[in-house]
Amino acid sequence: MHPGSILLPGKRRYLFGLMLLLFIAIICVAFSMENSDDFDISRREVLLRKIGHELLLQSGDSTSRVLPVEKIAKNEYQIRFEKELTFQTDSLVNTTGRLLAKDPLKSDYIVNVLNPNNYSVAYGYAISQNKKDDIIACIGRKQPKARYMINVKFKTLGVITAKRGYLLGSLPLLAFVGFLFLRSVKPRRALPEDGDGQNANMITLGSALFDAKNRKLIINRQTIDLTGTETRLLLIFALAPNQTIERSRLQKEIWEDEGIIVGRSLDMFISKLRKKLEIDPNSKIVVIRGKGYKLEIRS
Repeated sequence: MHPGSILLPGKRRYLFGLMLLLFIAIICVAFSMENSDDFDISRREVLLRKIGHELLLQSGDSTSRVLPVEKIAKNEYQIRFEKELTFQTDSLVNTTGRLLAKDPLKSDYIVNVLNPNNYSVAYGYAISQNKKDDIIACIGRKQPKARYMINVKFKTLGVITAKRGYLLGSLPLLAFVGFLFLRSVKPRRALPEDGDGQNANMITLGSALFDAKNRKLIINRQTIDLTGTETRLLLIFALAPNQTIERSRLQKEIWEDEGIIVGRSLDMFISKLRKKLEIDPNSKIVVIRGKGYKLEIRS
């Protein structure tokens, strides 16, 4: 029997807690994502409306209105005006670039200025996150007055898609952490069985009774509580009385699952167990020099 299987080691509990926190975080992100995206899209529409406002001012119009921004397709918006306006192509490029830099859903975009009569493109350009991929033509030309419509189309793969990608990408991570947790948790083995096939909760050690399940020693009707580590350690001795057990085996079976093995820790717990057993004259833990320890039991 592997004594470390009696109690779930602390590292495994931490791993389970980490997995649980990760799962809760993913659920929270999933529920909050939609509201967050709606807010960011609304903010984008305000920025587009402000582009229209600044273009009117640049055209010398401070009284007419920018009509409500219309979403005409997925990730494509149209800025419309109440009256005619004129614009400088370089001013349009600079104004949209400056304002859309504040867009919480920053991505590549294409701007097309449409003629009101036939919807032909009067002017257009493309802006990329990578500046060398920008496509801007006909800078410095003033366009004739007309009731233009400005279409701004954003690249589909934006932050919204990225957020969903992070969410979906984290699910395999969660599954992997769960897999590690399930592999690390070994089935708890039962205590030795008596002749009737029932669990022998009590193990006799000289004049003492060792209750591994409840972590207790009973000596001369006196109950002594044991820690989890002390219980696992004593159980190794109890299953091999009067036999020398190597230090390396004790360290491996008690501390291997915790990931850290410290020699002084073993000496400290052996010392504590000795003190708890010392009131029993028929059992004691002795040092076997150069080898390890032995639980000596007198009949």
